[in-house]
Amino acid sequence: MVSDAGESKKFNLKQLLRDDRFWKIAFQVITVVLVASILSFFLINLSANLAQQGSSFGFNFLSSPAGFSIGESVIEYRPNDPYGKALFVGFVNTITLVVVGIVLATTTGVAAGVTSFSQNWLVHKISRAYVGLTRNIPLLLQLFFWYFAVYGLLPTPAEQINLGNFLIASKRGVYVPWPSASGAWAWLLVLVALAVAAFFVWEWRVKSIVEQGDTGQKQLIILGILAVVGLGVFFVALGWSPPQAQEGGGAVGGRRLSREYVSALTALVFYTGAFIAEIVRAGIQSVSKGQWEAARSLGLASGLAMRLVVFPQALRVIIPPLNSEFMNLAKNSSLAFAVAYPELYSVANTTFNQTGRPIEVFLILMATYLTINLLITLGMNTLNQTVQFQER
Repeated sequence: MVSDAGESKKFNLKQLLRDDRFWKIAFQVITVVLVASILSFFLINLSANLAQQGSSFGFNFLSSPAGFSIGESVIEYRPNDPYGKALFVGFVNTITLVVVGIVLATTTGVAAGVTSFSQNWLVHKISRAYVGLTRNIPLLLQLFFWYFAVYGLLPTPAEQINLGNFLIASKRGVYVPWPSASGAWAWLLVLVALAVAAFFVWEWRVKSIVEQGDTGQKQLIILGILAVVGLGVFFVALGWSPPQAQEGGGAVGGRRLSREYVSALTALVFYTGAFIAEIVRAGIQSVSKGQWEAARSLGLASGLAMRLVVFPQALRVIIPPLNSEFMNLAKNSSLAFAVAYPELYSVANTTFNQTGRPIEVFLILMATYLTINLLITLGMNTLNQTVQFQER
């Protein structure tokens, strides 16, 4: 018995080589070693090349004064601020463009995708024409189109368009209502907290219906209360200030959106929205015809059948590819430099031209865009889990 136990503990190379678990771990170790070796080779080569040029790798330049101005900024910025703050201003401008673009592109794409199933001939044809035309024109050309051919044709500030002091437009830009209440950012955080709470309440409702057979009425009441509070915060607490036109051009109050910003935003929204429309159309078509027939047999009109029966089931097919389109929008925002919008790439381009630090600046760029896309992926994966079919 002792001899058998000793033989069983004896190392067996053939048995180890036949073990799938060993090869899975070995493959990962070999991959890590290869990647580390390649990176080490490039870093050593980089250090040698920089040493020959009399410079060294580092990010100390970020604390030096930038010495250049930025056309527009959400946060306060002066030319004597350091390069680090200049890059942060470009990052904030990019985030402003990406977040608003994702919201508007999703709205546009969903509307175009749903109306492609409209029984109205004109609405259906407009939807298909928009998708077919926009998807096949390069984004850069669309940027120039909106900047020169659309917003470039707006009147001068002295002859600006005034829509009831709600929207004022000219070549200088577009003025829109903007929150003016003190602590508006705090109220925006309250809105975010309400949205997160509504998400968890919805998860609670789905779990109660699936696992306990509950009606979910209690959770619906809570969601209604959260919605009422959110609307109150949005329309009342933020203290919206409409723009007031001035003689000779311009406006006081509200917020000025530059011609560069609205051109970049419009191009990104319509371009990405066309791809989202096709994703939505494919998702709706993935729902079996039996669901349409069941909804109609209950007396639901086409609009109600789409909203209550078909579209919720299509979400499980729509959301995964939406992740790619949102990431594409974030990356395509770098093209806004072509119309002189000071987003991250534009500011970074000026920075490395002045500092002679292209490697460090481009590493910051890559890390920033990677982080933005990882956050988008994390959010979309979380959303995707909520719309999957729940089994008892």
